[in-house]
Amino acid sequence: MSVQTSDAAALQRPFSPRVDGQTLLLSLLLALIAFLVLTPLFLLLLNSFQIGKPGGAIVYSLDGWRQAFSSMGIVDAVYNSFSLAITRQIIATVIGIFLAWLLARTDIPMKKGLEFLFWLSFFLPALPVTLGWILLLDPKYGLLNQLIAKLPFIQAPPFDIYSYWGIIWVHLATTGISLKVMLLTPAFRNLDAALEESSRVAGAGSIRTLLRIIVPVMMPVILVTTILGLIRSLEAFEIELVLGVPIGLHVFSTKIHSFVTHEPPQFPPATALGTFFLLMLLGLVALQRLYLGRRSYTTITGKSFSTRPISLGPWKYPLFALVLLIALSVTFLPISFLLLGTFMKLFGFFNIKDPFTLDNWRGVLSDPILVRSLKNTLLLGFWSAGIGVVFSSVVAYVIVKSKFKARAVLDFLSWLPWSIPGILLGMALLWTFLLIHKIVPIYGTMGALVLAMAISGFPVCVQVMKSFLMQLSDELEEASMVAGASWLTTYRRIVLPLILPCLIVVGLLEFISAARNISTVVLLATGQTRPLSLLMLDYAAGAELERATVVATVIVAIVVLAALGARSLGGQFSIRG
Repeated sequence: MSVQTSDAAALQRPFSPRVDGQTLLLSLLLALIAFLVLTPLFLLLLNSFQIGKPGGAIVYSLDGWRQAFSSMGIVDAVYNSFSLAITRQIIATVIGIFLAWLLARTDIPMKKGLEFLFWLSFFLPALPVTLGWILLLDPKYGLLNQLIAKLPFIQAPPFDIYSYWGIIWVHLATTGISLKVMLLTPAFRNLDAALEESSRVAGAGSIRTLLRIIVPVMMPVILVTTILGLIRSLEAFEIELVLGVPIGLHVFSTKIHSFVTHEPPQFPPATALGTFFLLMLLGLVALQRLYLGRRSYTTITGKSFSTRPISLGPWKYPLFALVLLIALSVTFLPISFLLLGTFMKLFGFFNIKDPFTLDNWRGVLSDPILVRSLKNTLLLGFWSAGIGVVFSSVVAYVIVKSKFKARAVLDFLSWLPWSIPGILLGMALLWTFLLIHKIVPIYGTMGALVLAMAISGFPVCVQVMKSFLMQLSDELEEASMVAGASWLTTYRRIVLPLILPCLIVVGLLEFISAARNISTVVLLATGQTRPLSLLMLDYAAGAELERATVVATVIVAIVVLAALGARSLGGQFSIRG
């Protein structure tokens, strides 16, 4: 009788969905991320159909799309974008896997020092490094070409930096290979050596073990780094602008830049190309999710864990020499020529009388704008890194570890900022800040730049955190919970120590990205908020390349110091067997 009464009462109660505190917090997080990510994208899409002049009447039309895809050279630009991106990703992925495996899983000497050299390569700003390679490989005055041309059997300079393969080389030497090593080496290091030992017991050699065991197990990290690299390659700008445009080789980003810098600026076709770019990259995101969705890649569990290195035998020192040569070629060589450029009276001309001087350093260091720009750079870097670490770790944890029903939507949103070239993201944020200026007067402040860089770097931070969290077995947290620990205690005592090296990497990536970024902040910065990267651009745009290299050297010094600190801290918290 009592059961019937209870059932009747339940039927009489109006339906009211139960929302607990955790679901409410996660929903608020989803709403915040959606607002920050979707607002600039919506404005980007909307303005691709808006052909009215800025400040004038709003007129919607398809003319922007027609103009974008009927412009001269657009087909070649699409082909060049994909051809360059895919070619260098194939080369960088193969080399990066091999280098990461050598550094993380073998007994190669000085592995920490070698790994740090690749980190250093990634930190170097692309624009001045490109200028350094021009000093070496220019077909007319490049030093390396001149030296090789003196050999009796050489008839002409062998290298031409202004070419398809010149662009490929500079990309590989700047961030192409180093990004793979940075992201893959920590993941390779966390692989249980029992897998390799089992393979060797079964009779497989080191290379066969690498290809048949390690690469398949590491596939989520490899796939993430490949897609991240492919997306970044598709939106590459500075190197193509300097090396490709002089020979008529355009890509997506340089076509967009040509529309934006056209007089008068042609924003509708620029935003139309950006929107098309967005749709293509959404396909890449969907491909990545489809591939990873039904697979398990756990490599760190609560069971025994071993990281014993593999002996390279007689190949130990030859391979060490090869890795050292690659590391020095992507670090010492461009840094040397970057420094050399700071002392030149006339950039690139070694044959003039007394070609070197200290006046470039005296002029830049006595400029009060340098001090203000340095302060702005440090503020931008630290705030962007702090916000990036907090947001990316929370979002990645929710996506990988929680049962939140909308975590797939959260994962999808975290990818979207990568689909917008920096110049268009800055433009979309500019419109957003102007729209809300009367309510939130953020335009013209350092907060606008920090928010822009936090959004810009959000995808890579989340993906790096995700790939690391996917390797942590749920058994670790379950065992802690069974022992009576709360979720907060489990996170602080179990999860945080394990992910701390990854958090440091994420913070460093954000700091470096903020310190050297140009395209995202160039439309948002004012005279009072300009960072060093824009001061470098000002000098370069004013044909003061010698002073530009001085500012670039200061940026490199800042990021190298940050790298040293991060490596020192990260080494204390590595996962050990």
